[in-house]
Amino acid sequence: MGAIETIQWDGAPGVVAWRYPNVELRHMSQLVVKEAQEAVLVKDGEFYGPVGPGRHPLETKNLPFLTRLASSRASNAAYAAEVWFVQKSIPLNAKWGTPDPVLVEDCKYRIAIPVRAYGSYGFAVEDSCRFLARLLGRLPAFTEKTLGAHFKGVIITRAKDAIASVMSEDGTSILNIGTRLNEISAELGKTLSADFADYGVSLRLFMVNSISADESDPSVAQLRKALAKKAEMDIIGYSYAQERSFDALQTAAGNEGAAGSVMGAGIGIGLGAGVAAPIGAAMAGAGAAMAGAAATGAPGAKFCINCGAALPPGAKFCPGCGAKTV
Repeated sequence: MGAIETIQWDGAPGVVAWRYPNVELRHMSQLVVKEAQEAVLVKDGEFYGPVGPGRHPLETKNLPFLTRLASSRASNAAYAAEVWFVQKSIPLNAKWGTPDPVLVEDCKYRIAIPVRAYGSYGFAVEDSCRFLARLLGRLPAFTEKTLGAHFKGVIITRAKDAIASVMSEDGTSILNIGTRLNEISAELGKTLSADFADYGVSLRLFMVNSISADESDPSVAQLRKALAKKAEMDIIGYSYAQERSFDALQTAAGNEGAAGSVMGAGIGIGLGAGVAAPIGAAMAGAGAAMAGAAATGAPGAKFCINCGAALPPGAKFCPGCGAKTV
């Protein structure tokens, strides 16, 4: 006849559930459950309990559900069963984050941007039997770390959907999403509470601490460069079309030996309406003068840059339009 044993667990930091190592239990053994703990007996895939804090002799008189466990009514009879202790009502703090950037469409700029997010949350086991029934056999151990890894996938999926939802409501850019962290935290916490409850776990104080674009990605760098350029234009007071006109002028000045280049520059400058009209006219005159020189074939011939008329040698004013030639 074996000695009556005491079955108990002192608990350990970060450990959510622990299995008593001896699976050959004896009738009348003492099950001791401490405060903030529950015990669950498991036999042949069935769960019995939970058993709350206190000292409980493993006998059918005190615990009627043991009737199905006992293999014999003989005193001190042994039977095979597992005893799990679950740490309850003590919030465990865990971190979550995206191991790799996730693509989220920026509703303001209509491009996909890689995003990183991280935060923290607290959780506690609410339903011990449900908790063990859902996770027993899936995890090597029930620690804060292993549970955090198990729930990470659903958290990241929900986080991506919540970020996209908040952005689509009013066109918030991912570059300004930091102003909506409290709102996203509340929405995510509400959604994830139902997911965690399915595992017998209550979610407490879910927080999103940071959402940021992956600065190492080329698309993010290009977007930031474009926004910086736009800010520069807004400060100076000119548009993109005007800047292209300035670029065309600069290109024409660097190719002053070719009439076609100057004429092309005049056409390009016409795209910037406010800047190009007077300059375009001057360019057209210059182009006509160059075309005339090319037609006469006279290497020393001079022409009015305003109207294109041939100039007599030494003339200071154009005989055609009266414009000053020097």
